[in-house]
Amino acid sequence: MTAKISLLFLSFFFGQLLSAQRKLKTIKATSVSVDIRDGSDFIKNAWTISPEIKPDIYTTSSKGKVVTFYTDKDSISVKITTKTKFDFIILLNDTAKALTQIAFKPSYLDKLKGASKYNFNDNREIPKFTYQDQSNPNLAALRKGFNLDSIAGYGNDVSKILNLLHWIHNLIPHDGNHENPTIKNAMSMIAQCKKEVRGLNCRGLSTVLNECYLSMGFKSRFITCMPKDSIFDDCHVINSVYLPKENKWIWIDPTNNAYVMNEKGELLSIEEVRERIINDKPIILNPDANWNNKSSTTKQEYLYNYMAKNLYRLQCPLVSEYDTETWKEGKKITFVELLPLDAFQQKPDKSESTNTKTGTTFTYLKTNNPNSFWQTK
Repeated sequence: MTAKISLLFLSFFFGQLLSAQRKLKTIKATSVSVDIRDGSDFIKNAWTISPEIKPDIYTTSSKGKVVTFYTDKDSISVKITTKTKFDFIILLNDTAKALTQIAFKPSYLDKLKGASKYNFNDNREIPKFTYQDQSNPNLAALRKGFNLDSIAGYGNDVSKILNLLHWIHNLIPHDGNHENPTIKNAMSMIAQCKKEVRGLNCRGLSTVLNECYLSMGFKSRFITCMPKDSIFDDCHVINSVYLPKENKWIWIDPTNNAYVMNEKGELLSIEEVRERIINDKPIILNPDANWNNKSSTTKQEYLYNYMAKNLYRLQCPLVSEYDTETWKEGKKITFVELLPLDAFQQKPDKSESTNTKTGTTFTYLKTNNPNSFWQTK
């Protein structure tokens, strides 16, 4: 009796499943290429029909807009909400059934807007950030060896900072596909790039520029800008340089020769850019921002797409100095990370590890308080 009931249940279950599949809308195609209109964007040959993937999922962040699939024979449309998971069948050459799904997925900008809250009362202890004095022999040699006074010029602090930005951008190309040299200081990396006719990734470029700023007496940090994901294969590193007269940090990016301004033309900090992106306030990107002097860097792609992804979490060394990231036996370095309140892995407050290959010890501190992270004194 029990076996009969089980068989009846399974028959009913699979019958319902087949019935649900039969109810799915079906469109026909004789070509595997599909065009897609996603909101106002039309992408030719955006999709390849793949019956072997079940379901084959197209994700979109176009909340409130319509997504349309166009085959060479048919089309289907759906209005996107935050709950959209729209299943349908593409019947290829009247034989192969491709189970396809259009699903909503929050954009990086959506995720950043959900990460606006910090805790200004977070009192976890963050030691004082320090900056190596320009009298350090290595920094002095860097300043003299590359005649940085002449490169920076003799204008105000902003003009000096921007002149050094443009110099590094033009001197060393960005190469995001290869690791930086083992010896990671400005003198060594500039020399190696010239000798091997090579570039540096964003971290290497920001490291070199950071040491140039320190050599000229500016407080400067290189900031690792990271996405929400705890595991990721892409982030971005830029510089934050302090203007003492204005009592503020400013955004400097040697990879893209970029800095950012408000509607009055005033330079903005990383903190201010993040807040303006979240709250839809005006942002101006310098018109000569570019990648390797080959392609222009656009505000939409750079700030609202790429950096919206990477402004979720911020991290930098506690001590800004020459040769920060050349790992060696006995070296110790502390990183401080600023997290929004909805970030994963808020704990532990402090963690430590030692790299067995290099012998370098790393300490990591966390805070939800921007005032602790952006302290100036």
